[in-house]
Amino acid sequence: MIKKIIFMSVAICCTHFLLAQTPQLLKVRKHFENNQHAIINEFVSFLSIPNIASDSPNIRKNAEFIMSAMSNRGIQNVQLLFPTTTKAVPAVYGEVIIPGATQTIIFYAHYDGQPVIPAQWAKGLSPFTPVLMSESMEKGGSIINFPTTQAYDLQNRIYARGASDDKAGVMAILNAYDALMKTGLKPTVNIKFFFEGEEEAGSDHLHEIFQNYSSLLKSDLWIICDGPVHQSGFKQVVFGVRGDAHVDITVYGSKRPLHSGHYGNWAPSPPMMLVKLLASMKDENGKVTIKGFYDDVIPLTAAEKKALALVPLVDVQMKKELGFPEQEMKGISLAEAISLPSLNINGIQSGGVGKNASNVITTSATAVLDLRLVAGNDYQRQQQKVIAHIKAQGYYVIDREPTEEERSKYSKIAKVTLSSGYNAQKTQMDLPIAQKVIAAVQSTTSEQVVLIPTAGGSLPLYVFEKYLNAKTISVPIANHDNNQHAENENIRLLNFRNGIETFAALMMMK
Repeated sequence: MIKKIIFMSVAICCTHFLLAQTPQLLKVRKHFENNQHAIINEFVSFLSIPNIASDSPNIRKNAEFIMSAMSNRGIQNVQLLFPTTTKAVPAVYGEVIIPGATQTIIFYAHYDGQPVIPAQWAKGLSPFTPVLMSESMEKGGSIINFPTTQAYDLQNRIYARGASDDKAGVMAILNAYDALMKTGLKPTVNIKFFFEGEEEAGSDHLHEIFQNYSSLLKSDLWIICDGPVHQSGFKQVVFGVRGDAHVDITVYGSKRPLHSGHYGNWAPSPPMMLVKLLASMKDENGKVTIKGFYDDVIPLTAAEKKALALVPLVDVQMKKELGFPEQEMKGISLAEAISLPSLNINGIQSGGVGKNASNVITTSATAVLDLRLVAGNDYQRQQQKVIAHIKAQGYYVIDREPTEEERSKYSKIAKVTLSSGYNAQKTQMDLPIAQKVIAAVQSTTSEQVVLIPTAGGSLPLYVFEKYLNAKTISVPIANHDNNQHAENENIRLLNFRNGIETFAALMMMK
């Protein structure tokens, strides 16, 4: 009963939105206005360093850039935290211990980015040559010069890899602390900074860093900056993330490509076999038909259901924006859909298309499945359910190329390769420290702050819980149409400025 009363009080508080920013936050905003050129120039320099996790020399340059930025701001104990594995990517750490503070908050963002295919970026754009555009490209924005003296229009956007995911997070956190120091404002909590360098590569070594530096990383809460604000434009506080795992499937036909005229209707077609197999995994309403796929899901709590009921409906807006009339899962909202485990096809590959098309029956066809997990799912168990379904469709399943004997014996062969993955994670919405976070974010806006039980995206936050027994809450800042993970990634300057204010408020939360 006490928990229900606490949550209801938070919900009531968050429906009576503040009419103005606090005097402290107005100081932070003034600091940004007075120093915007230096702040954005530093951000642009950071974006100019390639940040693919496999590119070790440039990843180290990114880490050194962050260390320098931290030291220049007077942050203490700045260092690289290395995993046990040789040559793995380090995290960047720093801290500020506040006399009299009774709580410690660790601010997290990652400095690596998704791989890039430069040819897919729009004309005039290059992943690691940041450009300024007057507004969103989709709304007719054009490339403009970075101003040298006049003020930035905060509707302008910077286009570059990492602009939103997640170098904006790194710089917003550091500039929030800088704003407090330079305006005479005082943090109320001990602050630790942790910037990871291989999140987009799966965070395979993050647990090693946590094991090696568990004492250094003790805290009351981790604030995670990654991802976008709500599609409504409102700020959001997110209490959980979905887990993630992948399954690669290859099916086989003839040992050599065949003329589709000479052998069509006779030789098996791997692309046709594969699409039939994939189609068997979902029904016409978007529900996954794999046996037991939803069985492990832990039901939403009463508090989580209440929060979902308050989430602004953006389905009509997003369908119009994205250009389709009907959602895949019928009868549920976007917010409800991301509270369920999902199965999506990331890509299919077989023969050529367009100019590369030819009249051929290919030898194989491959698909990559993306499994998003919610609380209760285990990623390895979920992968095994997919394998069991493939077998139930009559396939002989192996984890390598088929032998001659297997080709002769089995008409349907599937090579299945499983990725490493991680499970979902949640933090209780009614914890006292969670209420402080909600109140701090609300203090920066007169609009609703959206409370989300589980984000649609994935982060390896279960590792934080498993190895550090840590609580995590995500406070994303990027615009929802930022093209993260894809070509033409961007950040709207208003979101970047607002992010600085949000993190400053969190550093001063009561």
